[in-house]
Amino acid sequence: FVPSSPYVCPQVAQTKDQSLMPEYHLWGPRDYYKSSFYTENKAHFIGEIGYHGCPNVSSIERFIEPEYVWPYQDNPQWIVHAADPLPQGGAYKYRVKLMADQIGELFGFVPDNIEEFALASQICQAEAKKFFIEMTRLRKWRRTGIIWWNLIDCWPQFSDAVVDYYLGKKLAYWYIKRVQNPVCLMMDEPESWHCRVIMGNDSLEPAEGTYRVRDLTKGTLLEGDYYVAPNENACVGEVRVSRGEHRLFLLEWTVGDKHYGNHYTLGTPPFSFEEYRNWIQAIASLPNGFDPKAVAR
Repeated sequence: FVPSSPYVCPQVAQTKDQSLMPEYHLWGPRDYYKSSFYTENKAHFIGEIGYHGCPNVSSIERFIEPEYVWPYQDNPQWIVHAADPLPQGGAYKYRVKLMADQIGELFGFVPDNIEEFALASQICQAEAKKFFIEMTRLRKWRRTGIIWWNLIDCWPQFSDAVVDYYLGKKLAYWYIKRVQNPVCLMMDEPESWHCRVIMGNDSLEPAEGTYRVRDLTKGTLLEGDYYVAPNENACVGEVRVSRGEHRLFLLEWTVGDKHYGNHYTLGTPPFSFEEYRNWIQAIASLPNGFDPKAVAR
């Protein structure tokens, strides 16, 4: 327990050494979600972390007047609804451009229409928040927990929420729902030409069942039975990879008679936006799926 969040004890405050902080709010530059700011931070508990995602287009059209829906640049209504009460911009004006910068970082370009902009932004947010949760679970027990910000907006805005003000679910909602299963199959980042495949068990009961790892284009790479002790992680295998490749891995597993799914995107930016749009179809078709046609709409 700590007295506040974030908490910095006087001894650490004097050294200004963040690596000594047991709990930390990982906001920072909010650049590429796999940058060193996120992956090399040594906090045991991540007390707050987030990543922006554009609301659904149908929601934007409810709180932005038609002539201001697009473009986003120098748009006073977008600025007001980016948690900034000043039409010409104040402390939070940067949040509009932040979404565009995150899209450009991941895909190498920024779409020129609201439909593709919203989708690209939601992909960035979904992959980021999924990665933050997996990053925490895979580092057990060096990392012990994470609180991501936030679930739902309290007014219509462009924000870190995964459900917008009108209860429209962003893509991140579905990705997070999968990776927060108590028993979850995940892939770690590449090391020595391989990605470890980890079965995480955050429940207080042992878990066992079957698992399968597929490459979208190459078929099944790993499959078999697994057993994981209560509240532990277990490596069930490795997949040979190259960091220069862009690949989608589809992960499936069972716990008793229930089926679950997850995915892992390999590679470094920029990714192909059109290719990822096709990936969504396969990701959505995994167990506990969602309607890919409704994403960002």
